[in-house]
Amino acid sequence: MHLSIVIPTFNERENVRTITRRIHKALEGVDEPYEIWFIDDSRDDTPQVLAELAQSDPRVHYVHREGGRGLATAVVEGFRRSRGRYIVVMDADLQHPPELLPTILSRLNEGIDIVIPSRFVPGGSDGGLNVFRKWVSWTARTIGRLAVRRLRGISDCTGGYFGLRRDVIDGVELDPIGWKILMEVLVKGRYETVHEIPYAFVAREAGESKMSLAEQWNYLRHVARLVWSSPEDRRFYVYCMVGSLGVVVNTAVMSLLLYGLHLHATLSSVIASLVAMAHNFLWNDRVTWRAHAHPVRWRRALQAPLFALVSASGIAVTALFVQLFLWLHWPPLIGQWTGIVVATGWTFTANNRWTWTPHDEEGRQLRRQRVRITHE
Repeated sequence: MHLSIVIPTFNERENVRTITRRIHKALEGVDEPYEIWFIDDSRDDTPQVLAELAQSDPRVHYVHREGGRGLATAVVEGFRRSRGRYIVVMDADLQHPPELLPTILSRLNEGIDIVIPSRFVPGGSDGGLNVFRKWVSWTARTIGRLAVRRLRGISDCTGGYFGLRRDVIDGVELDPIGWKILMEVLVKGRYETVHEIPYAFVAREAGESKMSLAEQWNYLRHVARLVWSSPEDRRFYVYCMVGSLGVVVNTAVMSLLLYGLHLHATLSSVIASLVAMAHNFLWNDRVTWRAHAHPVRWRRALQAPLFALVSASGIAVTALFVQLFLWLHWPPLIGQWTGIVVATGWTFTANNRWTWTPHDEEGRQLRRQRVRITHE
C-alpha cells in the first residue's frame, strides 16, 4: 500500500460521505494504491454510515471505539491499523481540503519526511475561524512554540492536517493527550526534513466544533508532558528553577551577613554571590546536566571555572541592559528584568555548549537532529 489517509471522526455523519467523494476525486490522477481509515468515536449513527461506505467501497475501512478516547489517540490507532508507506492525517469536517492530497503525496515522494499544510505561510489563510477562535489558536501555537524547541520553526505546529513517511513514527511511542497529535509527532518523531505548503482553512459545513475548555486544559497538559519527555527542553526549565533557587540563597546569605554579622554591604554582596554561584553549579552539575558528567578528570575540573566565567558574563549582560535603559531614560528595573531574561538564555546556551558539553549518545543524537524546514 502506497498511501493511507487517517481520519478521526466524532459525530460526522453529514460529512463522511462527502469527504470520501472528494478524496477519490482529488486522487483520480494518482496511480499508486491508497486506503482511507476512519477511526470513529461517535455517539450518533456515524458508524452505520461508515459501515455502508466500507461495504460499498473497498478502499474505505473504519473502526468504531466506545468511550470517545480523543482525536489524537484515534490518529495513533489509525497509524497502527494503516498499511501505507506514507500516511496523511486530516479531519472529517471538510476544513482540511482533500484537493491538497496530490501535492502532499508529491512532496513525500520527493523525499520530504513531514509535509504540513499551513495557514500561516504566504498563500495560506485561517479565514475559516472567527476572531475568538483565531485568538485561541494563536495563543495555543505561541505556548507550544515557546515551550518546545522543536516546534519553533514550524508556523502551524498545532494543525491537524499533515503527511509523513511511516519511518518517522515506526518504533516511536506516541502518547498524546487531547487533539494536537502533530505536536507529538514533531517532538518525538525521527525526521530530518519538514516542508510547509499553504492552504486556506475553511468554515465548517456541518457538524459541530470539538473545541472546549476541557480540550484547552488537555492541550496545556500535553505541552507540559512534551517538555518533560524532551531532555533538551526539560533541561532549560530545570536550569531556570535552579537559578530561581539561587536568588533565594543569595538573598538569605546576604541578609545573614549584612544584618546578622554586620559586614559591609559590598563584601556581603560579593560573598552572597559566590555562595549562590557555588550552589547553582552544584545543582546544575548534579541535576540539570547530570547525564553530561564528563568522564575525563581534567575536562571535568574545568567545568566550575567555566560556569563561573559564563555566570559573570550573564551578570555583565544584565548590567548592560540596565545601563542602556538609563541612557534611554527608561525604568532601570525593567532593564534589569529584560537583562535577566536575555542573560538566562545566553548562560544556558553557553553552559550547554561549553561547560557541560554533550559526550554521550544523547549528545550525538542531538547533533544529528538538524531539521531542515522549508516553505512553499
